[in-house]
Amino acid sequence: MPQKSEKVGVVVSNKMQKSIVVAVEWQVRHGLYGKTERRTSKFMVHDEKNEAKPGDTVGIVETRPQSRRKRWALTRVVRKLAEV
Repeated sequence: MPQKSEKVGVVVSNKMQKSIVVAVEWQVRHGLYGKTERRTSKFMVHDEKNEAKPGDTVGIVETRPQSRRKRWALTRVVRKLAEV
């Protein structure tokens, strides 16, 4: 069985029940000029216990479809946002 894909990203929104939006950023080199640029993708993620808050760094894993746009699940909160 293939390994499930895991990504680490930052929570952008948690305004839904049991769902969060996570922005995953990665770097890619420009084909012609060779300069590295940052790309971002946003994923809808299932958060059963509503534990992630905006700004938290979280780990997400691929799962079966939960809804039309939700195909990822929260595995762990890597780092909480520092409270001021």
